Amino acid sequence: MKHYQIKELYKSIFSSYDKPSLETHIKKIIELDAFLPYGSTFFCITNTQSLEFEYVSKNLKACLGLDSNLLKAKGMRCFWDRIHPDDLDKWLKSLKELMEFTLANISEEDRQKANYTWNYRFKNAEDVYVNLIQNTTPLAFDSHGKPIVGLAHYTVLHCDIKIDISASAKLLNNQNEYDTIYFKNYGQKLLSKGVSNRERDVIRLLVLDFSSKEISQKLNISSHTVDTHRRNILKKLNISSTGELIGMLKMNQSLI
Repeated sequence: MKHYQIKELYKSIFSSYDKPSLETHIKKIIELDAFLPYGSTFFCITNTQSLEFEYVSKNLKACLGLDSNLLKAKGMRCFWDRIHPDDLDKWLKSLKELMEFTLANISEEDRQKANYTWNYRFKNAEDVYVNLIQNTTPLAFDSHGKPIVGLAHYTVLHCDIKIDISASAKLLNNQNEYDTIYFKNYGQKLLSKGVSNRERDVIRLLVLDFSSKEISQKLNISSHTVDTHRRNILKKLNISSTGELIGMLKMNQSLI
């Protein structure tokens, strides 16, 4: 796919109508970066209107071997150059469908509580394609309630880990827990087989070793309902026990 095609598709997904001021918010995030430890994650402040990175954290170098000034100077075109060509179409499709879902199903008032995740393969400084998992929280919206500036956290996983491209949206509930409200897998993975978003939340908490009682409290549902979800999950996935399911998912969390 040519750069101009990526640019047109990307800009059409995030087309918006005005530009908010975020100078104070962005300044505070940049100040915080000086105190964060080095690790396998880095973050950027992305601007989908200007197709620029408002900021790239210092951990980019440790994670990918790349100079943050390169991304800041050349913007998203430089970033697109490093996405695996086989992943571009699926990645753009996932962004488009996430945006369509947001505008149709999340009220403007609730969009500030939303959180989005997707993934793709990305070429590091050694020309090796590693896995990037991007988790983005919107920081600003245009006058139509469309998210246009985001705080994106990137987690780097080894190139040998095989992960299908997927996209998800979560929303904070009254207990300040994220509920999965949208999930789509663009490959053929286990949990795409008829598992509901609520069942996915139960699975996520089971993998974290929460009991049915603890899950019921976190999701604000009864323990009986949690047990019903657990039985339905095993039936749908043709698995004999919860232990088998948890063991399998802990070995390969890309299935979640």
